[in-house]
Amino acid sequence: MPLIFFILIALAVAAGSLWTLQEMIFKGKWTYFIFFLAAFLPFYITTLSVAFLVTRSPMIVSLFQVSKEIIVLTAGLIFVIYQKKIFSYPLRLQSTDWYLLAFMVLTVVFLVVPIGQASFVNKALYFKSMFIPSLIYLLGRNTQFGDFELKRLFQIIFIIAIGAFLMNLVENYLLNAHLQQFTGYALFNEEINNIEPQGHYNLTWTFETTNAMKRLGSFFSDPLELASSVLMGFSAGLIWFLTSERSHQWKYVLVMLCSIGSLVFASSRASFAAFFLMIFFVALVFKLYKLIGFGFLSLVLFVGYVLFFAPEDFYFYVIDTLTLADTSSIGHVVEWVLALDSMMTNPMGIGLAMSGNFGSVTEELRVGGENQFLIYGVQLGWVGMFLYIATLFSGIWTSIYVFKNSDNLNLARMAFVAGTVKAGLLLPLFTANVEIYTYVSWISWWMVGISVREYSRIQVENYGKEIVV
Repeated sequence: MPLIFFILIALAVAAGSLWTLQEMIFKGKWTYFIFFLAAFLPFYITTLSVAFLVTRSPMIVSLFQVSKEIIVLTAGLIFVIYQKKIFSYPLRLQSTDWYLLAFMVLTVVFLVVPIGQASFVNKALYFKSMFIPSLIYLLGRNTQFGDFELKRLFQIIFIIAIGAFLMNLVENYLLNAHLQQFTGYALFNEEINNIEPQGHYNLTWTFETTNAMKRLGSFFSDPLELASSVLMGFSAGLIWFLTSERSHQWKYVLVMLCSIGSLVFASSRASFAAFFLMIFFVALVFKLYKLIGFGFLSLVLFVGYVLFFAPEDFYFYVIDTLTLADTSSIGHVVEWVLALDSMMTNPMGIGLAMSGNFGSVTEELRVGGENQFLIYGVQLGWVGMFLYIATLFSGIWTSIYVFKNSDNLNLARMAFVAGTVKAGLLLPLFTANVEIYTYVSWISWWMVGISVREYSRIQVENYGKEIVV
């Protein structure tokens, strides 16, 4: 059975890669790289795990690993090649561009200057993990998509959201086990990432609560990535529900319900909170006040379920979360304290690959690692952390602006998803290294990029006119 899965996965990845490369190289459609990423990244770790389980070959695994970078770098190269007058290419940099540019310049300095105890190879690998999302933002910043392409990307997001929930149902009711227990996930982690199997399910502690209740991850790398990623599915479903004819709205209700269902199966406290934060953010910024009532009603129903109907294990799981009594919550606090202590002692940073949960960060050198803001603060200092925060908030503000002012419905929808997802992820950023969740991170940064492009166009066309802020 694993062999059959491997053959199907290999054929799917090969076909997707070849189609994308063909469209980019021979037709000049370098922008189509985003379709490959949106379809491949949710299955990334599952693909690597199955590949290693069947072949036991790190080389085969590495071919799948680099496929995503090859596609992105090829898109960047073709973008440059197809520019007839690259040196006269118009540059209208917005605040998000400047913040991200400054952040990446600082990162390059930390790469080339001998700062920190990590090896240059590990620093280079960590730099790559920061450079690729920035390049994806840049490519999104220069993407011109029509309605057909924008709708196709939304369709992929919808399929991923529904598919993830269906796999959760299979895990919970048919397998009564995690999908990762059959894909070679533990073996892949042990042999490739040097992570020993942990927990009651011989995976990692992420796949269970403190009382050993299952947390499901579907075909994503783990429950935390699933929980963060389905926020994008919910946001996309919501905006299509709000901007579609009544006869078609049921499809987007289905997407939202599937996203909420996956959120429940993942049992991520930060993402639960992020979900309510996102609803409140949408209601407040876009004046959809009925959503506040929906969010409050959902909260009341959840509290009622916990108090009167929830299993005892789940009841104490929630209580321990609220009182910070469980080891997971305490662990977050400990990691934050360690990171802040490092930042106070070394305000200019201690170097790349010295914090976080990325593969190139060795355990003996790691300082902190469960807060995306502090991870960058430890490595790049206070300046680096604030540049990242500025990039993030500037991207959210710009996306909101585009949603309100764009006359292109599908671009406005894309900007809505970009702004709400980045805002919704603010809470998970406090408890996880969210930027390593490639699907939600990379795709949402691309969305921010295309939103900033539309912002530039609006600014030029409406110069001197009164516009909605």
